Amino acid sequence: MTMGRISFPAPETMSPAQKAVFDEIVSGPRGVLVGPLRAALHNPVLADRWQQFGRVLRFETTLPASLNELAILITARRWNSLLEWAIHERDGLKAGLDQGVIDALREGRVPDFTDDPAAGEIYDYVCQLLTRGKPEQGVYDPIRARWGEVGVVELTAVVGYYSMVAMTLNAHEIPVPDGVRADLPVTSGRLYDLPERQ
Repeated sequence: MTMGRISFPAPETMSPAQKAVFDEIVSGPRGVLVGPLRAALHNPVLADRWQQFGRVLRFETTLPASLNELAILITARRWNSLLEWAIHERDGLKAGLDQGVIDALREGRVPDFTDDPAAGEIYDYVCQLLTRGKPEQGVYDPIRARWGEVGVVELTAVVGYYSMVAMTLNAHEIPVPDGVRADLPVTSGRLYDLPERQ
């Protein structure tokens, strides 16, 4: 594994506070410590709050897992975040996200949502939130209608959280772990232009 721009605390050199957070992370649903939490452990209070927040948004939203992963992958694509993409491509497939949708996102095409209008609504919402800063009312309303107010709040939080994750991964050049497939054409020096549906 290559090194990032900063050091990452190792279990054998962690302070008691860092080790406590580390142990909680690896004993939870993640099972391993990868990604931005490796950097966040420099401040164990931050890492602890971060991992709690992330656990809710990754594993405990009212949205189906496949749609949650779709939102995360769109966010990873926008930020050109290789590690975020790699982890959530794998998790998206496990959650039942169609490989064709993932391939279209990777290649910069609008996926075909003909047979999955709920996924198309998620795509529209996330794309507009990430590229315009605010979804149009006609894009906001279908999400609220389908998933309720809690769903539209959670979806917005997922996009915000995974944008923070992507920025952290990119800023510190946190490497992709050995054995993890990372296949994403990255445009260096700028955000990726997500195509909107017509």
